[in-house]
Amino acid sequence: MTPDLSIEIAGMKFNNPILTASGTCGYGEELADVFDLSHIGGIVTKSITVKPREGHPPPRTAETDSGMLNAIGLANVGVDRFIAEKLRFLEKFDTRVIVNVAGSTTQEYVDICSRLADYPRADMVELNFSCPNVQHGMAVATNPSLAENTVKEVTRVFSRPVIAKLSPNVTDITEIARACENGGASALSLINTLVGMAVDIETFRPRLTNNTGGLSGPAIKPVALAMVHKVYKAVRIPLIGIGGISNYRDVVEFFLCGARAVQIGTALFVQPDTPIQIIKDLKNYLSKNKFKNINEIVGQLRIY
Repeated sequence: MTPDLSIEIAGMKFNNPILTASGTCGYGEELADVFDLSHIGGIVTKSITVKPREGHPPPRTAETDSGMLNAIGLANVGVDRFIAEKLRFLEKFDTRVIVNVAGSTTQEYVDICSRLADYPRADMVELNFSCPNVQHGMAVATNPSLAENTVKEVTRVFSRPVIAKLSPNVTDITEIARACENGGASALSLINTLVGMAVDIETFRPRLTNNTGGLSGPAIKPVALAMVHKVYKAVRIPLIGIGGISNYRDVVEFFLCGARAVQIGTALFVQPDTPIQIIKDLKNYLSKNKFKNINEIVGQLRIY
């Protein structure tokens, strides 16, 4: 029997549980030259703000052991151009389009999502509550009441599923997770990057102009798995796992810890067609172990 890779999140069906992570493939055009975007479950766009942003000056990425640092600074085309150009491009693919939204105030999140509400192919929004590389970027991520209120206000103007993206740079991630659930979030994605730094010993300067950046890649996978498992036990809404995923084994680990879908990020810089290989290998794994679908392994971690 061929395993069924389709999943459902907040009543919305996905062809498979493999998505891209925000900020790692722009608005999909780059990856579309490598493989058909219809073959993956969904694409999460680069963060969108009210107005265009140039972001931080280079260098704004740096390779590290088992990962990379980035401090892009939410560079993006702004919501108007996104709707006119980028969303139009994505509409032609049979994949879910999840628009990552960033703001410095609750009203900015509301304004962007209100605009997107008029465009059905913006299937979901993912509220970026966790960017560590911009001023005020962590304000919502670390404040439960602000996070809850922001989700609540967004759901008033955007009727389709709302995802909150959580930061690991907090004392207790379950507190923020519960607040987002109480505010009406349909799902949670976690984790975003960890704050880190790299130093050039010749110039005595940080390797990023922002001084610090977000650490991603295989180095953060153990942290991500622990947080997904912790949040899985604390909320009832679906989880989307992120952090250091580069092969099907990583994906299965996230499923066992409670994720229902995953996002591939840093691995795309190494091997752009990673999602396609993962889908193939994941299907083989399920078939070999006689699992009919993803639901049979979600949250099935056998803890001691």
